[in-house]
Amino acid sequence: MAAPQTFSLLAIALSLLALASTVHSHNITQILADNPEYSSFNSYLSQTKLADEINSRSTITLLVLNNGAMASLAGKHPLSVIKNALSLLVLLDYYDPQKLHKISDGTVLTTTLYQTTGNAPGNLGFVNITDLKGGKVGFGSAASGSKLDSSYTKSVKQIPYNISVLEIDAPIISPGLLTAPAPSAAVSNITGLLEKAGCKTFAGLLVSSGVLKTYESTIEKGLTVFAPNDEAFKDDDVPDLTKLTQAEVVSLLEYHALAEYKPKGSLKTNKNKISTLATNGAGKYDLTTSTSGDEVVLHTGIAPSRLADTVLDATPVVIFTVDKVLLPPELFGNATSPAPAPAPVTAPTPSPAEGPSPTAASPPAPPTDESPESSPSDSPVGSANSKSANAAVAVSSPSLFTALVTLVAIAVSVSL
Repeated sequence: MAAPQTFSLLAIALSLLALASTVHSHNITQILADNPEYSSFNSYLSQTKLADEINSRSTITLLVLNNGAMASLAGKHPLSVIKNALSLLVLLDYYDPQKLHKISDGTVLTTTLYQTTGNAPGNLGFVNITDLKGGKVGFGSAASGSKLDSSYTKSVKQIPYNISVLEIDAPIISPGLLTAPAPSAAVSNITGLLEKAGCKTFAGLLVSSGVLKTYESTIEKGLTVFAPNDEAFKDDDVPDLTKLTQAEVVSLLEYHALAEYKPKGSLKTNKNKISTLATNGAGKYDLTTSTSGDEVVLHTGIAPSRLADTVLDATPVVIFTVDKVLLPPELFGNATSPAPAPAPVTAPTPSPAEGPSPTAASPPAPPTDESPESSPSDSPVGSANSKSANAAVAVSSPSLFTALVTLVAIAVSVSL
């Protein structure tokens, strides 16, 4: 009697297992590694941490520049300006050569990674793609009066409908992109930025403790700040900071910063423990991260804190606001578990009269990133025989795989 149901369950499990095996991730650094003509472009993707942001997204088109085309940017502008210029070449949609030549009405405006930074007012973060016919496709800024000063030259790589890499012959320059001031002036006023962002309490503590000087001393090699907003310090779970010694206050504030540039994209792809300015031989003072869609959560081992807003992202400095004060176990006691999800609770064994206890429901899985396009426009074109490029494609759903294998095992056991 149970056999039909068992086989149905088994069929569903196998179908889902097959679907899970088609979910891929990409590594843009590896994809470009076998193409020495893009070595300069690839290097700047790593220096600016744009590679992490590209790898964290499920649907991307990258407009890549060869070394000759990169010469107009490389070494001629601050790293923060180069990052903005390259961000304008990261399209948040999938375009392969076939799709470029089938654009409705011949022209489309598409959003870019630059638009998501908050540094692009109006439509300066959008790119105009125009099919010029005769095999030519032009690219330019979407700003009024801008020219199509870049052209499609060839396809480099496609992983449908995950990532497409297309070569263009020149950078796309939106008005004011290359004349933006260097971030040094803004970075020199960290407390002003924090106060404006609603983090006056945190800014005041940095000044009174002297930790602000420690932050400023790391700016040249990189600085990431997680600033709790004023409401976070009013939370009932925050211990009385007046009872801490001066050394403990310093450690707490240093725990809210990293001696490296780690923008949101890098945090989303992070898999390891992160050392903070407070990390030393006597204590770990580290953090871990988890993601849910585009949200990043920091885990201390005591309580999680969500990345709220980006106050400043100017390579090599990034300042975030967070919704909770980061409490290190080294100061406030060890946590039972540093994992993002709470530990399962074991139900008491029922008496015969009570009957079996209901099984606790598992917590829902976090939502995934935005889904790629569901229907292809044409077959992909590009070099698919690269060994390192193939290595860049990997199954990215081990948890789903494990769950489905377990489901298959249950189905088989029931049939027996």
